[in-house]
Amino acid sequence: MASNLTNGSHTLTNYCAYIDSKTGDKRIGHLDRGTQTIQPLAFASGTYLSNLYQVIQAGEDGIIACEEPISRSEVQLLPPINDRDILCVGKNYSDHAKEFHASGFDSSDKVDQPTHPVIFSKRFSSIIADGEEIYPHPKFSQTVDYEGELGVVIGKAGFRIGEAEAMDHVWGYTIVNDMTARERQRDHKQFYIGKSPDTFCPMGPVAVPAHKLDKVLRVQTHVNGELRQSATTEQLIFSIPVLIMTMSEGQTLMPGDVLATGTPAGVGIGRTPPVYLKSGDEVSVSITGLGKLTNRIASVGSQNPTPARIERLTSQDVPSTRDQQGLRKVGDKALHVKEAGIDSGPPAIFVHGLGGTMDYWTPLLHSTNLNSAYKCYLLDLEGHGLSPTVPQSKLSIASFAADVKALCTEASITTDLTILAHSMGCLVAMRFTLDNPGMVSKLILVGPPPSPLPEAGSKASHARAALVRAKGMGAVVDAVSTAGTSEKTKSSNTVALSAVRLSLLGQNAEGYAKACTALAEATSELEVSKMQAKTMIVTGSEDKISPMQVCEGYKEKMPGVVGVEVLPDVGHWHVLEDPVGVSKAVAQIL
Repeated sequence: MASNLTNGSHTLTNYCAYIDSKTGDKRIGHLDRGTQTIQPLAFASGTYLSNLYQVIQAGEDGIIACEEPISRSEVQLLPPINDRDILCVGKNYSDHAKEFHASGFDSSDKVDQPTHPVIFSKRFSSIIADGEEIYPHPKFSQTVDYEGELGVVIGKAGFRIGEAEAMDHVWGYTIVNDMTARERQRDHKQFYIGKSPDTFCPMGPVAVPAHKLDKVLRVQTHVNGELRQSATTEQLIFSIPVLIMTMSEGQTLMPGDVLATGTPAGVGIGRTPPVYLKSGDEVSVSITGLGKLTNRIASVGSQNPTPARIERLTSQDVPSTRDQQGLRKVGDKALHVKEAGIDSGPPAIFVHGLGGTMDYWTPLLHSTNLNSAYKCYLLDLEGHGLSPTVPQSKLSIASFAADVKALCTEASITTDLTILAHSMGCLVAMRFTLDNPGMVSKLILVGPPPSPLPEAGSKASHARAALVRAKGMGAVVDAVSTAGTSEKTKSSNTVALSAVRLSLLGQNAEGYAKACTALAEATSELEVSKMQAKTMIVTGSEDKISPMQVCEGYKEKMPGVVGVEVLPDVGHWHVLEDPVGVSKAVAQIL
């Protein structure tokens, strides 16, 4: 079950990234630092969030809590962002600039106070999460040092951003430990080589929107429990707005860019004599409102974990198997729509059910005179068949009905409309009819579910959505196809049973899960007594979703019902199980 982005008096905005232990997928949740639990988060549509870029894009109002909180110890925590180089600032606290300049390792300037921000970058492959070990690189550096820093997360793209507008481009903050190989920083006379070794950029554990935090933040670093660094962001030489202005003067900043703002005095190289990190040392960076980023230096004999991690990365997403040809702009969406029949005939729209596609109706088109008498419009509902869905899009009976309306607008259909609908599509058709009085003249409801959906049915549909998201369509195909077809179909009409299975297995798992949620949330009763359209109801003698009592209930309430046809030895996939029987029933009204 989902809720809004609050949990009691606490907002769920301590965004952390982690690996779902059940699926292996990347997820986003809220980390409760007190209980050390993670509340999984999703788009308002129910689609799980998988990265911080989506959080930035969706905004807090577009995010909901989903599922039960899980213990942080049960999952692998990831850095909030880990696939983009970090933009960094050197010598941005006065006392640190002085200690670094005096160390003899500063090859960046001849004076201790920079006249312009010192900008460099850290390679993305150096980023690790809170709790991961830092590889000491014994053959690369003997001067490993720490730098606790505030990381600024950009939320809005910008080029040549003015100082006055700069904070409008800030989404939030995170913690960065700018680990450094000091002799490499010195010898190469630039910062990149010494700043970018694998594992040298611990980040996290969370990223938090700026408006949730104080205006002034304190940065502190402890090494083995000893306080080494402590300063506030008021002490920055170059403020965050100045840094954003500087970095965007010749390049475009993008949402999700992280700017590390510089470190306070107290680094190892500033001590007399210098004190460098060694195996077993624990470095903990804390910032007001962001918690604590803690990492330990691994043993000299340990293995660098980054090469194996990089090998697991893919340079591009797995291509979609969806055929994008045939998509049609319907309102503000791209849907798969097909036209059939004669242009001069009255319009007929076919609305399939949960787990179906427009092809569910193919046997009916071929066994009736619909092709020769009507202008037929068949569509795959959003998230079904070849019609895509995007993560931000929340599906509902109302949204499906709005898509049917958009199709009517696009096709200039205003009256004398016939709608043929199956299963969940019946709720869509009835919602459309109620929303557009006088537009529908004939309504054919094949296996209409009850309205409102009973609590047990709602819970079952929510559970199915969660199961599909976790394990895919294969996890439900047996149960749905077996429960949804009659005994006769299963024993002697294996072609129909295979068609049901193929329809289900061909679905996009996320689209199906979102539609399950749409059905689960159909708990408000439709005012069917207001529907005047001439209506025929068709069900099966073994239809558990739309049993006879449900259909008779509709007949009693709906003034336009001309009959209820019960097909013998048929379950819930009527057209596939008995196309001839459905054709005869439909002929009574058409």
